[in-house]
Amino acid sequence: MLRLCFYTNMNLPSNYFLQNDVVFIAKDLLGKYLFTTIDGQIAGGIITETEAYKGTDDKASHAYHGRRTLRNEMMYHEGGVIYVYQCYGIHYMLNFVTNRKDIPDAILIRGIFPTHGGELMLCRTGKAKLNANLTDGPGKVAKALGINKSHNGLSISSPTIWVEDRQLVIPEKAITNTPRIGVDYAGEDALLPYRFVIAQATNLLANI
Repeated sequence: MLRLCFYTNMNLPSNYFLQNDVVFIAKDLLGKYLFTTIDGQIAGGIITETEAYKGTDDKASHAYHGRRTLRNEMMYHEGGVIYVYQCYGIHYMLNFVTNRKDIPDAILIRGIFPTHGGELMLCRTGKAKLNANLTDGPGKVAKALGINKSHNGLSISSPTIWVEDRQLVIPEKAITNTPRIGVDYAGEDALLPYRFVIAQATNLLANI
């Protein structure tokens, strides 16, 4: 059964993102609430899908083999900031940087279940219907939340973007993990089970 509680301060503590197991954090983020406030307007929802990217040894990571460029420099910062990059020159991708400085671990936020700012998200995406399909891909998440390259490097606990733990418990049986998506270039690392998803999220979360 889902359990939802409210606290005075629900924001994740800054040291949450300094943990050294990015795969654990990617799974643990499921059920947390992600919010943005942009131009005074709040939008957000429950994180339903994530992917972990594990440092310089991960062939799917932008930091593989210690690659360090203007594009990925934020990955080398201390955990607790966001890394935003543009995919195919079209879609922005929202990532959370974790671990200590110079250890480029990151988590791609691939999906959320919309709970706040529905009309705003519809306006941003040009869609007519508010449902999980609105934010069921990483490009869709960033667009719905108003995230773009100008937000690269912001703290995850800033007034602009933050994550709350409202003690929403996702049953273990409702969580699946699979290989990551769209990283076939990574060879055997493409098969690593670093993608975590709340299965049947709409059914599970619709009545919270």
